[in-house]
Amino acid sequence: MTLELIPGYDVRKAAHVAAFFALKQGGAINVLKLSKLLYLAERDFIEQYDAPMFYDDLASLPDGPVTSITLNLMNGDLEHEEWSKIVGPRSGYNVPAQQGVTFDHLDELSRADLAILENLWAKFGSWDRYKLRDWTHDPKNIPEWKNPKGSSLPIRHEDLLSHMKKERIDVLVEDIKERRAVAEVMSAD
Repeated sequence: MTLELIPGYDVRKAAHVAAFFALKQGGAINVLKLSKLLYLAERDFIEQYDAPMFYDDLASLPDGPVTSITLNLMNGDLEHEEWSKIVGPRSGYNVPAQQGVTFDHLDELSRADLAILENLWAKFGSWDRYKLRDWTHDPKNIPEWKNPKGSSLPIRHEDLLSHMKKERIDVLVEDIKERRAVAEVMSAD
């Protein structure tokens, strides 16, 4: 099976978000902690703005919810030039910002993005990876995560939006599908 990016996924923004958290952690961050923060960034942005931050696929894994494509990039199972410019290769359990990357390089992040990321860091930055993982397993916090019993389960945007008590879920999901369809047509040219 060949892994690839899905149309509409914003690899550049995902890389900038990952680098943001790595830099906040001192230059590199544990992959488990990063995977939870990336999920929460995508989730919080959807909750506030009715659209994903970087349009990743979402999944329940044994260690909690993740942004699937970004996790594959972090683990080196998928490669992309835009990712590699900003995020260094995983070393053991740590994912570093690329050498020389500073906050000034993260120009893909809007003020809205940065507000979400800063809030997440203020809340969870001092937590270790296991405390954050356990927090994401609690249905009071992340009700859309389901224990996949050693495998993985997709988290559908419909389910996430439903748990958020969003109105017009069908319209919001259609917007995501439309972005992906447009991106697919544009990439075919």
